[in-house]
Amino acid sequence: MESGHDQVIAHYSEAYQKLYNRRPRDLQNLDNGWVVVNGARMKISELEYLTGQLQQEINQDLLKRRSMVTRLLKWFKQ
Repeated sequence: MESGHDQVIAHYSEAYQKLYNRRPRDLQNLDNGWVVVNGARMKISELEYLTGQLQQEINQDLLKRRSMVTRLLKWFKQ
């Protein structure tokens, strides 16, 4: 099951880096389904939830950028 935990940690690290353009400060895989993330101890299930939240923020940011580009293109076409 450890490889599953490592995969969750890797997904979190990817999402964090995409959103904040830097790696998480502290990310450790502890035993019995616990991890340390930026100094906070949490269960791996909580890290999965947090990863989902980060991915939602990434998607919202992409939508905002696309909207802005679309508005600029429409303005330049006028």
